[in-house]
Amino acid sequence: MSASSESSQSSMGSYVTGGAFERDTQYIEDRIVADPDAVAALPAPPGSKIGSLGFGLSEGAEAWPVEPGRYRLIAAAACPWANRTLIVRRLLGLEDVISLGQPGPVHDARSWTFDLDPDGRDPVLGSERLQEHYFKRFPGYPRGITVPAIVDVPSGGVVTNNYPQMTLDFSTEWREFHRPGAPDLLPVKLVDEMWPVMERIFTEVNNGVYRCGFAGSQEAYDAAYVRLWTAMDWLEERLSTRRFVMGDAITEADVRLFTTLARFDPVYHGHFKANRNKLSEMEHLWGYARDLFQTPGFGDTIDFTQIKQHYYATHSDINPTRIVPLGPDLSNWETPHGRERLGGEPFGDGTPPAPRR
Repeated sequence: MSASSESSQSSMGSYVTGGAFERDTQYIEDRIVADPDAVAALPAPPGSKIGSLGFGLSEGAEAWPVEPGRYRLIAAAACPWANRTLIVRRLLGLEDVISLGQPGPVHDARSWTFDLDPDGRDPVLGSERLQEHYFKRFPGYPRGITVPAIVDVPSGGVVTNNYPQMTLDFSTEWREFHRPGAPDLLPVKLVDEMWPVMERIFTEVNNGVYRCGFAGSQEAYDAAYVRLWTAMDWLEERLSTRRFVMGDAITEADVRLFTTLARFDPVYHGHFKANRNKLSEMEHLWGYARDLFQTPGFGDTIDFTQIKQHYYATHSDINPTRIVPLGPDLSNWETPHGRERLGGEPFGDGTPPAPRR
């Protein structure tokens, strides 16, 4: 998620800029990999908004070596794209290998800030703003200062903010450092089927709620609304007969869907006008979302307070008063979900991560 620098008139930045919302998907495409030379020798990846497997570097990108303790993941709890990295880092047991810095929920037009830390500075990097680390490597970096981002601690420069690729590399390139019992989020036998599913989840659901919320015209909103609910109905039907998106165990596809579902009733239903019905009114999607929320590594990364603070206070062109609503009641996320009837185990042959520290 980006701290927009497009509007010097607003301390928060501008989000609604025209008709249909178009997401800027140009990122710093450097990668952290186990064997930089081998990855550099592979063919460049095809254009993709969800990342790639089995390919090398994009044109102009660099390969950085996997090295425990060298890198710091900057991931705001409020942001759904950053939330993916928090979940995968937990599931795979990379907490002691890749350190974590967490900005607060509300940024301004310049950058995310470390306002939750003592003296407003990240305790490892010593910085007040994530922007400092973008500028350290790319002076005057012209695009949005986005999370998640990975910073090279020795140099203080940002390595990558390419969130679609980041979690895929956590699963593959950091495999040597996975915890015993870590789940296989990218099972070989399912990858070919999973890729188009994840593409649809991204374009129609993950990005679909933003297409509704940031629509600049009634026509653009109406079209976005229809697209979103067509996909939500598809998922409702799909999850009526399988416990998880791809079957009997969690995969990368579940991580990517969950972070949107967790924000649906608290934010997207009202703030983004995705209001045909609440998630809690969809039998199978709601049961599925609670199943994941109650699974270690998922719900324990969710901070509903920060989520609401971020959206309602940051998107001031949508919510000029910046009033954060007190509702809805979110205690229902802990209610029984009954999804065990569909069989399967969240971690397959693996085990849950240890309780969050």
